[in-house]
Amino acid sequence: MALEITDATFEEVVLKSDKPVMVDFWAVWCGPCKMLGPVVEEISTEMEGKAVVGKVDVDTNQEFAAKYGIRNIPTVLIFKDGEVVGRQVGVAPKKTYVDAIEALF
Repeated sequence: MALEITDATFEEVVLKSDKPVMVDFWAVWCGPCKMLGPVVEEISTEMEGKAVVGKVDVDTNQEFAAKYGIRNIPTVLIFKDGEVVGRQVGVAPKKTYVDAIEALF
């Protein structure tokens, strides 16, 4: 299951991770986010132990959404060693996200 990431846990879970991290910035009211949700869960299961996959609710956690310039949701950021190395705005095919993560192994 994808990790619920908050402003309080973001630095520890995402920026200090020794594995690649995929973060889905979403909101409950966002239709496309609901489409992407099951895909994020699938990737989380498939990448268990190899990468961290999490979600940030932008309505309740605005600090890092603002810091990374999230203006449209869903937006997925890929992090490696605390740096953003990939960005996908809107819903993309599952393979797009998986390829972005696997390129970091």
